[in-house]
Amino acid sequence: MSEPTLLNNEIRDWLMDCGLFDQLQLADFAAASGYFSISTVAQGEAIFHEGDAGSFMCIIHTGQVAVQKTGADGQVITMATLRSGRAFGEMAVLDGERRSATCIAASHCQLLNLGKDSLEKMLNDAPKIAAKIIRALAVSLSKRLRMADGQLAAQQV
Repeated sequence: MSEPTLLNNEIRDWLMDCGLFDQLQLADFAAASGYFSISTVAQGEAIFHEGDAGSFMCIIHTGQVAVQKTGADGQVITMATLRSGRAFGEMAVLDGERRSATCIAASHCQLLNLGKDSLEKMLNDAPKIAAKIIRALAVSLSKRLRMADGQLAAQQV
């Protein structure tokens, strides 16, 4: 195995800080870091648009991301503003469907990115680590779904 680069060490540290992958061991973070990349997005820049093919997911290291959907009347609705540590775009990467929303940088952002191809490569190269990452994403999605269910139920009362 090659020596970790400064970039891989930075990615490892960001993965450890995000709080999504608490079940990973230190060696798992180091191995996973080789599959992620870092991007910087300027405030107001679109990260992806509703309906796009989902080829990558992101985890916010710094900044805020607005999640927007277009209503039936054409109005843009901000569904949520995500902050540091939150993952987004994972639904399309996991299920292969098109993007369900548009994500815009609400402020200057630094993001960790995991491409669909990189996730597939990790599944082949390091299946136990990839399974831990996918499980953590599934738990995160489950929590969000439960919260949305609760909000819908509260609106029905």
